[in-house]
Amino acid sequence: MQKSILITGCSSGIGLDAAHTLRDRGWQVFAACRKQVDCDRLSDEGFIAPRLDYETPETIEAALKDVLKHTGGTLTGIFNNGAYAIPGLVEDLPTDALRQIFETNFFGYHTLTRAVIPVMRAQGHGRIVQCSSILGFSPLPWRGAYNATKFALEGLTDTLRLEMRGTQIFPVLIEPGPITTKIRENAIPHFEKWINWENSARVDDYKALKQRLYTSSGPDPFELPPTAVTKKLIHALEAPRPRARYYVTFPTYLMGTLKRLLSTSGIDFVASRF
Repeated sequence: MQKSILITGCSSGIGLDAAHTLRDRGWQVFAACRKQVDCDRLSDEGFIAPRLDYETPETIEAALKDVLKHTGGTLTGIFNNGAYAIPGLVEDLPTDALRQIFETNFFGYHTLTRAVIPVMRAQGHGRIVQCSSILGFSPLPWRGAYNATKFALEGLTDTLRLEMRGTQIFPVLIEPGPITTKIRENAIPHFEKWINWENSARVDDYKALKQRLYTSSGPDPFELPPTAVTKKLIHALEAPRPRARYYVTFPTYLMGTLKRLLSTSGIDFVASRF
């Protein structure tokens, strides 16, 4: 039986690379996107590309229904991948902004995950792979909204892994550091919508943030291409016993090690340098 996977956030970056690579490896790939125009583009490339917007539960239900229609009711794995950021200080982050980002980065993941568990239980196996982040276990300043969603995702996925113990359904976390994607550019409209930086008590600090946000200075130190994430995804999907979590990029390995070695104040010192 051909292995099948539903991947979200396939318009570019990590999702797009994963879709192409897994298809080349013989997987039946369903490459979901939030915007119909991106779905149409992927359809032209030969993918079945359902529209799936994490903020709209109806599209999650419809996309999964479409996938199961093509597979005869089975699905080997999902890769929850789509997410965005709202740069800004926690004190300047409106609560409504936090609610909205959680709809995409957390609640949407949960909705799709819950929907596929009965399918995987019925077939006796499955892989639920969540694209988390280094910021899911080691926060950095100015990224409070994104940090919060990824910390929540890690807690939920760790709990699900415990609850699925003894089954052949494996929840897995992938934790990338800096990856070449459009997350910085995609964050700009959310920053402009929600952060009233000109009236912040730290307006001068925001001027420096805006310089980094609006002006590309090339790849970040230790940045890797999306293929680095796809490599770990392949192991998570195809290994007989996948790991609970997969680090990607040197900063993730470094912070994982420092979390074990340093005190909280030591970690805070390191994180405040970024």
